[in-house]
Amino acid sequence: MPTKQPAPLDAVIIGAGVVGAACAYYATRAGLSVAVVDRGPVAGGTTGAGEGNLLVSDKEAGPELGLALLSLRLWRELATRLPPEDAIEHEPKGGLVVAPDETALTALRAFAAGQRAAGVETHELAAGELTALEPQLAPGPAGGFHYPQDAQVQPARAAAALLRAARRAGALVRLGEQVTAVLTDAHGAARGVRTPRGDLHAGAVVNAAGTWGGRIAALAGTHLPVLPRRGFVLVTEPLPPGLIRHKVYAADYIADVASGSAGLQSSAVVEGTPAGPVLIGATRERVGFDRTLSPEALRRLARQATALFPVLADTHAIRAYCGFRPYLPDHLPAIGPDPRVPGLHHACGHEGAGIGLAPATGLLVTAALTGARPPVPAEPFSPGRFPPPDDAPTPGAPS
Repeated sequence: MPTKQPAPLDAVIIGAGVVGAACAYYATRAGLSVAVVDRGPVAGGTTGAGEGNLLVSDKEAGPELGLALLSLRLWRELATRLPPEDAIEHEPKGGLVVAPDETALTALRAFAAGQRAAGVETHELAAGELTALEPQLAPGPAGGFHYPQDAQVQPARAAAALLRAARRAGALVRLGEQVTAVLTDAHGAARGVRTPRGDLHAGAVVNAAGTWGGRIAALAGTHLPVLPRRGFVLVTEPLPPGLIRHKVYAADYIADVASGSAGLQSSAVVEGTPAGPVLIGATRERVGFDRTLSPEALRRLARQATALFPVLADTHAIRAYCGFRPYLPDHLPAIGPDPRVPGLHHACGHEGAGIGLAPATGLLVTAALTGARPPVPAEPFSPGRFPPPDDAPTPGAPS
């Protein structure tokens, strides 16, 4: 039987991944009444398939880097503010970017100079200095850069912790409910959602559906060109603590992140975990929502990881998993109000950076909902930067 809602909410947030959880957390802290709705469990989509990266090392100077720097500070605050039972496994481990030759090192040097001017802490290392940070690193690189600010959280735990905090502040959390419609009023403004359990009425709707953000936008009669970008991660057997101390990757990973290619790309990112297994990512390819295991992708990851760390050559990979990054063509997330549907806000399209950017995204969305000044300039993330295709539906049909 459909459930009754006692009073309209300030906002309904679609998506119980880390971005939706962060939106709920900061909205409730601002005094808003919210509900979070997801067709699956907490962190059941992209968040649950992530490595938990909190990176500035892979972002060039610009809007996304500003968002990442703010989020790093917010994650540090959350690590101390959330209660012990909601530990998010925050590790300020730092990152190490390795240049295989002088050409790559020169390019990294220019990249890091721009980052440094934007507030990133980065230190160039000569070839002989790399093994002081990573003793097991293969010999041969021309040098590299150390990024002390890079960090890590356990993504599913982080999403769950933020949602629990939001629930303690009064948020409704409704899992296993498919949103079947975005409700609109007589003027075409988004005013809630419909699920099999009934309607949830609200002053605003937040689309934090990750890879499925384009589908939610279409339900509301608007357009957001979010596409899935598949990625695989290899997980090794538990290894001795401290074997790999940082988040380590070759310089070509930065180019892969910025690429719009639909074909298979791989550049190993290698890191240890508190439990012992080493995580080896990451591949990128646009193949829709195809979850078929790709032996070629896994072979590439294994080959690249052992080239960085020969000690891994005799290590067993115990499993592999894949997820789908929510890709937008210009590699920036869509955050903020939709200019075509009043009351609809977007918080999706973060590609592989959603975990790292989640807290700042939550603050930006909350500022838009409350009319407060945004913590960073919001214009670069405006959903209105994507014009609708010629055959897009007309927004605003009342529901």
